[in-house]
Amino acid sequence: MTSSSARSQLFDLAARGFEGPWKHARGAFTDDARPASVLVLFGVLDGLPSDHEAQAKAVSHDLDVLLLARAATLRSHAGQVAFPGGRADPGEDAVEAALREAVEETGLDAGGVEVLGTFDPLPMPVSNHLVTPVLGWWARPTPVRVVDVAESSHVFRQPVADLLDPANRRTVVVRRSARTYRGPGFLARAEGTEHLVWGFTAGVLDALFDQLGWTEPWDRGLELEL
Repeated sequence: MTSSSARSQLFDLAARGFEGPWKHARGAFTDDARPASVLVLFGVLDGLPSDHEAQAKAVSHDLDVLLLARAATLRSHAGQVAFPGGRADPGEDAVEAALREAVEETGLDAGGVEVLGTFDPLPMPVSNHLVTPVLGWWARPTPVRVVDVAESSHVFRQPVADLLDPANRRTVVVRRSARTYRGPGFLARAEGTEHLVWGFTAGVLDALFDQLGWTEPWDRGLELEL
């Protein structure tokens, strides 16, 4: 599959929406939940193709998604890998908020981002937000970096084929009080740094890959406990 085909599939998914509810969304909306959005930005990474060459038959080996590692000092979701995004300012819609946050967090040029569409808001009970995923295609990529070390520790473009590699898939187990949660996880390596993608971000990626038909069979019995 070529990168242009990937863009077409992403565009079609944004246009038709998901078949059935989003997986992994836990919790309900509350009256005081605050609106937020994230930019789920795919593009073509020319300089660092995937290590998982066998996956090139399903997705282009240079297709990538933009991610960042949140600073370890943040009050919520500290250290987690996330999409660029955050809380909407007064008067902003989901797209405006996602693009503004992406610029503030990664330094990208928003003029090079083609917005393909938005999905329904998802609950994030831990921080009491309603998060709208904004799907984008990086038509004219620009360099990205950590803009504010108080917000993030690493900004990187992750090859999608490496995320889909069954060797990099895990079921993440989280135990809180008397409850145990299991959800998808991805092992990511970028610029010599290893990350675990889990929680909200992994749930969105897992659901997207399933809907697009990109998911490879993987061993869901491989558990990684936090």
